[in-house]
Amino acid sequence: MEIILLFLPLLASIISGFFGRYIGDRVSEIVTSLFVSISAILSIIIFYKVISVNYVNNIIIAEWINSGSLSVNWSIQIDTLSSVMLVVVTLISALVHIYSIGYMSHDSHKPRFMSYLSLFTFSMLVLVTSDNFLQLFFGWEGVGLCSYFLIGFWFKKESANAAAIKAFLVNRVGDFGLALGIFLIFYLFGTVNYIDVFQQTPQLLNHEILFLGIRINSIDLICILLFIGAMGKSAQIFLHTWLPDAMEGPTPVSALIHAATMVTAGVFLVVRCSPIFEYSQLTLNLIIIIGTSTAFFAATVALVQNDIKKIIAYSTCSQLGYMFFAVGVGAYNVAMFHLFTHAFFKALLFLGAGSVIHSFNDQQDINKMGGVWNKLPYTWVLMVIGTLALTGFPFLSGFYSKDAIIEYAYLHASGLGYYAAGVGILTAMLTAIYSWRLIFKTFHGSYNNKDLNIDKIHESPLVMLLPLVMLAAGSLFSGFLFKDMFIEINLTQKFWGESIKFLTPLSTDHPPMWFILATPVIVTLAIPFSYYLFIKNKEISNNLIDLNRPLYNFLVRKWYFDELYDFIFIKTSKKIGLFFWKIIDIKFIDRFGPDGISNLIKYFSLKASKFQSGFIYQYAFMMLLGFSIILTFLILY
Repeated sequence: MEIILLFLPLLASIISGFFGRYIGDRVSEIVTSLFVSISAILSIIIFYKVISVNYVNNIIIAEWINSGSLSVNWSIQIDTLSSVMLVVVTLISALVHIYSIGYMSHDSHKPRFMSYLSLFTFSMLVLVTSDNFLQLFFGWEGVGLCSYFLIGFWFKKESANAAAIKAFLVNRVGDFGLALGIFLIFYLFGTVNYIDVFQQTPQLLNHEILFLGIRINSIDLICILLFIGAMGKSAQIFLHTWLPDAMEGPTPVSALIHAATMVTAGVFLVVRCSPIFEYSQLTLNLIIIIGTSTAFFAATVALVQNDIKKIIAYSTCSQLGYMFFAVGVGAYNVAMFHLFTHAFFKALLFLGAGSVIHSFNDQQDINKMGGVWNKLPYTWVLMVIGTLALTGFPFLSGFYSKDAIIEYAYLHASGLGYYAAGVGILTAMLTAIYSWRLIFKTFHGSYNNKDLNIDKIHESPLVMLLPLVMLAAGSLFSGFLFKDMFIEINLTQKFWGESIKFLTPLSTDHPPMWFILATPVIVTLAIPFSYYLFIKNKEISNNLIDLNRPLYNFLVRKWYFDELYDFIFIKTSKKIGLFFWKIIDIKFIDRFGPDGISNLIKYFSLKASKFQSGFIYQYAFMMLLGFSIILTFLILY
């Protein structure tokens, strides 16, 4: 069953990619959607077995590498952690495949698109089912490659090509850190298998290594390098710039890659390696700082964005920050709980946004929408559900997971813990404001699109709405249904088993009541506040912008990260490249190399050609001259 689950998406990708032109668009769509849906059903069955009978298994498919001391198998590891990820990856992927049938109906390259989606799913499954770092890295790079294909799917658009290249290059920075971490693991442990590495970790607690001229604890260095890899894939601050630009890809791509799967790979990596990270308090503190900074940064930028997909993209970035600082305070299970619930409501928001864009003939500016809630009633209701879940409205899925993160940050009872809790509450308030801004400006108020008659606005077809309904159900009930299983202290060890290591048990205390009520009260009050600010009295928001123009420009330009990177890296690289091209290459290498030699030969050839006159006396004179030179040489030497 596990093997079928893993390879069905690969088979679907091969069929659609290589034979799509022969079997047609419709068959390609049905085959890929059906095969991935079967994988989703099998994932749910495995997840049920894990819940009911604590099912754990390691299936060796084949011996992959056996060279010297390096022995690596291609395996499928089934435990609690991988089973949770299997459900998330395959279920969201299946719904995205079905949604794409309607969304991509007018695209002439549907088989290729469906093939890329299925191949991405396979790569993600390889990543989450690995039992060693090398297989994980293989899936990790496969996911990166597929994201490049999908983001740049509309390759005739210059912006899509640029976004794909940017995503690929930024992720390579993180991947380099991950590769170094894996090399160091093999150097120190002599193996890349999880179980062997985790068992040996306590033996290296006091071991130090010289790195870049600095002596550093080996475990700290391994964790930092692995976390750099996670930062790139999960778009944490400093390596986040690729995520918003990736919205150039089709909307189903945004839902699959940037809501539930690829961007969560970094969180999965850190949680999977919890037996190592638990021994590196330095790295955990760093994760808290990076996670909180990302959550706050992305929320502030989302406040002023007008592109509907970019608002949701920055929301993804912010929620990933929540997951990471949950990891930093040692609440790995809570981070996974938020990953699980986030997959439903964020995919719902992205696909809902796709439904809106589809109705508005590819318009993405929320300032050119409005007043269409009665034209798109189903999309409106479904996106409101997703927004309520995202903001942490009481008793929806996001409420349970986000509040748990903030509470465990508070219970961490350290300076960084209290800091993370405070930033978490502040970010929750900002999240509620920009989320309802999106809803109100998109669906309410007056209709603002001058290029499209409002009568032409229509609801999406059933094939697009059905996945949204299923995601809405997950957004409503997944938090309540699974909260005890994921985060209850007395059930933690029973459910998670050996897949997550807690060196120090999580606190069983409860924060003060005022602290528990703070977040739900704030996110609830944000609804009428946002309605008044963005619908009833728009002049207030306009006046705030005018009064704080420098701050507004700072947020619009995304804290100037792109400009800074462009100045430091892009322009510098271009200048260095131009120098080597125009000075080193043209003026030196070409001048004294190929061009110089060819010019020299040409010069002497032209001179020599003058002696080819056809007169015998000239030939006799040259022969006499040559004979005289040789004779003189022999006499003198």
